[in-house]
Amino acid sequence: MMKGFLNRDHFLNILEDVNVWDIIIIGGGATGLGIALDSSSRGYKTLLLEQSDFSKATSSRSTKLVHGGIRYLAQGNIKLVYEALRERGFLLKNAPHLVKKQQFIIPIFNWKMGLLYWTGLKIYEWMSGALSFGKSIFLSKREVIQNIPEIKIEKLKGGILYYDGQFDDSRLAINLAQTCVQKGGVLLNYFRVINLLKKEKNKIHGVVACDMETKKEYLIYSKVVINATGVFSDSILKMDNVSTQPPFLIKPSQGTHIVLNKSFFISKKALVIPKTSDGRILFCVPWYDHVLVGTTDTFLEKCLLEPIPLEKEINFILHTFQKYFLLIPKKHDILSVFSGLRPLFVSHNDSIEGKTKDLSRNHKLIVSSSGLISIIGGKWTTYRKMAEDTVDKAIEIGNFKKKPSITKNLKIYGYDVKETNESHVYWNKYGKDIHHIKKFIKENPFLGKSLFRHHHYSFYPYFTEAEVVWMVRYEMARTIEDVLARRFRLLFLNAKYAIDIAPKIASLMAKELSRDKKWEESQIDSFKKLAMHYYYPNV
Repeated sequence: MMKGFLNRDHFLNILEDVNVWDIIIIGGGATGLGIALDSSSRGYKTLLLEQSDFSKATSSRSTKLVHGGIRYLAQGNIKLVYEALRERGFLLKNAPHLVKKQQFIIPIFNWKMGLLYWTGLKIYEWMSGALSFGKSIFLSKREVIQNIPEIKIEKLKGGILYYDGQFDDSRLAINLAQTCVQKGGVLLNYFRVINLLKKEKNKIHGVVACDMETKKEYLIYSKVVINATGVFSDSILKMDNVSTQPPFLIKPSQGTHIVLNKSFFISKKALVIPKTSDGRILFCVPWYDHVLVGTTDTFLEKCLLEPIPLEKEINFILHTFQKYFLLIPKKHDILSVFSGLRPLFVSHNDSIEGKTKDLSRNHKLIVSSSGLISIIGGKWTTYRKMAEDTVDKAIEIGNFKKKPSITKNLKIYGYDVKETNESHVYWNKYGKDIHHIKKFIKENPFLGKSLFRHHHYSFYPYFTEAEVVWMVRYEMARTIEDVLARRFRLLFLNAKYAIDIAPKIASLMAKELSRDKKWEESQIDSFKKLAMHYYYPNV
């Protein structure tokens, strides 16, 4: 097995052999994976446990932007923006197969606001320093229309073009897991922590975890346990101390996005509406030959592993889109709609009713009296810095020998600059692994067939049977959803097409995983039920 490939059976064997880990991380999203990579790359014995698939929740449902956050600059959160801009630069340098520079245009309808945006973007550019993605420039009304022909021209004065970053979030999550394995870390998906182990003086020294596939329970010992479960942090904190109120409240904010055919927005440049009717920002971003529109910022009382988009959120996005563009999409034009939860935190005395958009995206480290470390808040762009801070704290709590973080200059698995010049952007996401997949197809030509060969879908000749087999063998895909939502991204691009090819995916996976027909039928049924939350058929 090549170093960096993900193999669940291999990791289970290691789990049986290790007596005590240095660090156990609970949670396999951006934050947990970043911590696992930082820890393992420093040489600490590292184990990550995820109750579902890697990046199942928040970390696969972002707006696909690697950015400093112009909105946070407007809020005066200079520290967060500066940190995020630096991290944006590190990400581009270390994962060029998944992160790219993207041009954005802010249309100007009012000269006073235009001057304000121009000033802010120049500060944004200046703060990037040597890691700048490019200089912002002013565009005339004619230039804006040339770049975005779909835009309404009434009251349009001009625009500002600036640079930020774009990426594929869940593909980066998989690559972070692979990089962690290259550095000696062990990761297990579908492995749920059900309790914390404690010794004298109520100090944590491990976890009780259940393999969700076999239902076997494990007592796993470690010197430090890190809670990186994001919006679900409260559940781990309650395991730690059911009688004590946590020092903060998790206030989940839901962000919903819709995906449309690129005919609604043909530009290769993204568009930003910096202030909508309720003070939010709306992005229209080209993504895998589609257009992603979002997001919302809706306070929720309850956290769900599979959050459901609200009608009012979808209506808000469509209504706002229609205010600025000539083409008017209807609900039946939505190819996919998805929601993610942001793990915002506040103290018990704060009131945030209706103000989640104003809450900080800074991260916070909490150390419980038991020694449990919880990392709360943050955003995808700053995952590396969050991880570095968390491992620094773990070194202190675990009394480990100090070793510096090396992740600023650590190339992420798949790194291969040459591969970003492939003829179709779809292949870029595999980075150097595309060589292995092409070799795989050469050795097994029948696997080179398109999954859509019996359909008339023009965009999707690139989804091959070989990739499904690859994802199961070497990327730890265990369900249809793992393949179609987080490795192919098809559920997020076109839910109907994902439903259509689910039986073929199930057949391929069953053969690889040695599953029976009953498993196939169960997988197809559960995936179709899930996918209908992403799908708006003829409404």
